[in-house]
Amino acid sequence: MAGSAHHGGASAATGPVKTHVHSLSLTGSSASLKALGARSTTPFSMVGLTWNGAHAKLRGTVEVRTRSAVSGHWTPWLKMQQPDDIPDAAELNRPGVRGGMSPMWSGPSNGIQVRATGAGRKTALPAGLRVDLVDPGKPATGTTQDSGMAPAAYAMDATATDTATPTDTATPTDSVTPTDTATDASGTPTATDSAAPTDTPTATDPASATPSTGTSASMSTSASASATDSASPSASASSWPSQLPTTDQAYPSCPASSAGPSPSSSPTPPDPMPAATTSTVAPPTVVTRAGWGADECARDTGYPLYGSAVKVMFVHHTDTTNNYSCADSPAIVRGIYAEHLNQGWRDLGYNFLVDKCGTIFEGRFGGMALPVVGAQTYGFNTNSMGVAAIGTYTDLSGGDSTASTFPGATPSQAMLASIARIAAWKFGMTGVNPGTGTASLPEGASDSSGFTLGNNYPFDVISGHRNGYATDCPGNQLYNALSTIRSYAAGPVGAVTVTGMSGGATKSGTSYYTKGSATVSWSTATPSAVISGFDVLVDGKAAAHTSGSARSASIPVTAGNHTVQVRATHVRGSTTLSGPATLVGDTTAPTFPTTPAVNTRTGTVSSTAVPVTVTWKAADNAALSQVLATSPSSATFGPTVTSWNTTAKPGTSDLFALKAYDTAGNTASASVNRTPSIIQETSTTRTGTWTHRSSTSYLGGYSYSSASAGASISWTFTGRSVAWIVSRASTSGQAYIYVDGTKVTTVDLKSSTTLYRQAVWTKTWSSSAKHTLKIVVAGTSGRPTITTDGITTIG
Repeated sequence: MAGSAHHGGASAATGPVKTHVHSLSLTGSSASLKALGARSTTPFSMVGLTWNGAHAKLRGTVEVRTRSAVSGHWTPWLKMQQPDDIPDAAELNRPGVRGGMSPMWSGPSNGIQVRATGAGRKTALPAGLRVDLVDPGKPATGTTQDSGMAPAAYAMDATATDTATPTDTATPTDSVTPTDTATDASGTPTATDSAAPTDTPTATDPASATPSTGTSASMSTSASASATDSASPSASASSWPSQLPTTDQAYPSCPASSAGPSPSSSPTPPDPMPAATTSTVAPPTVVTRAGWGADECARDTGYPLYGSAVKVMFVHHTDTTNNYSCADSPAIVRGIYAEHLNQGWRDLGYNFLVDKCGTIFEGRFGGMALPVVGAQTYGFNTNSMGVAAIGTYTDLSGGDSTASTFPGATPSQAMLASIARIAAWKFGMTGVNPGTGTASLPEGASDSSGFTLGNNYPFDVISGHRNGYATDCPGNQLYNALSTIRSYAAGPVGAVTVTGMSGGATKSGTSYYTKGSATVSWSTATPSAVISGFDVLVDGKAAAHTSGSARSASIPVTAGNHTVQVRATHVRGSTTLSGPATLVGDTTAPTFPTTPAVNTRTGTVSSTAVPVTVTWKAADNAALSQVLATSPSSATFGPTVTSWNTTAKPGTSDLFALKAYDTAGNTASASVNRTPSIIQETSTTRTGTWTHRSSTSYLGGYSYSSASAGASISWTFTGRSVAWIVSRASTSGQAYIYVDGTKVTTVDLKSSTTLYRQAVWTKTWSSSAKHTLKIVVAGTSGRPTITTDGITTIG
């Protein structure tokens, strides 16, 4: 691989992977109807269909169903698609090149049935129809492949025939046959489908328990392979290939039986060789041919054809299932490679392939940085490159003129981003803007519908296959996403937003606060593949730099107010700046300008709990966050709260402790010791008539009661706060309160419900001193009685 780290999921190989192709002929007495009966086969994972003559056309329908090697179940009938990629004449006209449909990924399978029907014409089906069962192989797991196995030349007999047992052979007939029968894993017929009314071959053969035989070929090697198909693509990382293929690359150590140079390639470098070109954009991460296990001895081992420069990128889809695991992507690439070679092409047709996880695979050999002529857009292969999206991206709502067998899918953002990444890099070699650039290419074929040989035609530099050939490829869903690919490739990065700060930073209002560090997080809708990096700016200066895949970074923060922004750099160099966020560096602790004070308060008194109020004032130079009470109990308060109603145990010196926090995390503590006390009615001086009453509802079990106007009761105490404790009821009257000989208020004790041990009035001084509290019965008409329990004080 080369370039920055990218998507995972693909496999890696440490050497070539052995790949087999097993071919079976389609038979039938009618030129417009051919079939292959249901049968067991050698293992395969991809299905191809080819015929004699590269220029011959199949005007009709080919349907296939396969049997899963895992579940033993047969698929429904699946329609194969017309080829997506087509070589130019220089390659198409080589001896032995065959026509073919787009290969179909089936996943691990061991049974097949095929039927081909002409489009109402007796000559619609070309001669030599055969189905190719491709086993893409798998990298060995710690074993060395058999070095005694002679690598086979990758060529097929165009007239290969099925040599299966007679019961596995489709029998042609001119009569109407109503059914086609397939079998399940046990050999029992399981599926019946309506057949065409005339010229229909019958396929009623149950699947044989013994795999049928046919002509086969393989790509093999004596090299050792140790990785598995579930390995991370990073395992296949290698240094970025040179601009030019080396002699060893062009001519691997292959036996004489290997393919060798073809008439359209050369054992010596082309003269002139394309000039080595660097790009203003760093290369993307790519799984190299070695990484996906290409057997270089199976292809045409000469130098490929080169153009002068890549002017247009044509986007394709492979028209295979979207229901694949990205771990299978290298095997899919090997399968397509095997089938293209099986058709007689010199190599894989596409220059690059991209899976739905965004993993990029090197396609045709010759140097990824060079203008290698592929086999992908008939008539326009020179000075273009083909990038194939693995999967099917048709619009099955009817927008595509040819509905695909496989349900169309929306291309993933990862896939679009990787295609854009390739474009940005390639067009960075020529200085063309991939978003708005156009280029002209001459038509190189004489029989391409809608185009004239030799005429120049304009293209967007990122175009779909359909722009250069009469096809629905790459499907409406991918074709309609070309504008997104162009935007991704051209840049700039879309809007960048600071989403938050953590790692020591806390938000208060619209600002963030920290004692010395922060982790800044951000977001953007633009995918990482086309972002070269991010910079976190503090007051306009870069404080941290990350890769394009990062969405957070830690920064140091000095004291004071700062402006934080995130700058994204596109792979082509343009930048996008986020809006500002305020970050305050704060190392100053909060303060308590007013120290805690403890006072009596109103409420219900018991022998174990005296109602008190703790008051304070906390402040901070930046932003106070909260105040916590830690003793005699725990509580949390907001930054503007200045009091706390709680209780304290009488007769005990209690610690009343507080801790203030600012938003940056700095803290300060304050505390005070106070002793609450209960002084009951027995420690009083009384005048007038008072009755000593007994009840468990009173403090200590007793209280004094009086209905005599002018009767008084008084306490003398030393303290800084006092509360009077009485009983209240509907018959309770009023009382006058005197402090140190001065009347201060009148209290009405009437209550709709009976309440005992109520602190109904309080008084607080700035310091502790000796005081006298006197209560005088007012003698309220109709309800003169008052019942007093005692007082509480704070020393």
